[in-house]
Amino acid sequence: MAARIKKGDQVVVLAGKYRGTSGRVLRVYPKKDRIVVEGVNMIKRHTRPSQRNPKGGIVEKEAPIHISNVKREV
Repeated sequence: MAARIKKGDQVVVLAGKYRGTSGRVLRVYPKKDRIVVEGVNMIKRHTRPSQRNPKGGIVEKEAPIHISNVKREV
């Protein structure tokens, strides 16, 4: 993890569909060299009803992206 990006850092996406988008780092996976950025790489998950989400349905959430595709904002 050469960039030393931590949870809470403000980053800019350099490559892919969300190029130019900036957001806050929500989670870091150092062993996999991936991070989750707020509002970037949104996916839809079909979920069944549970205690947390009694209705179930389609939930949109962020998926991890590779750390090499972002840089920290100064």
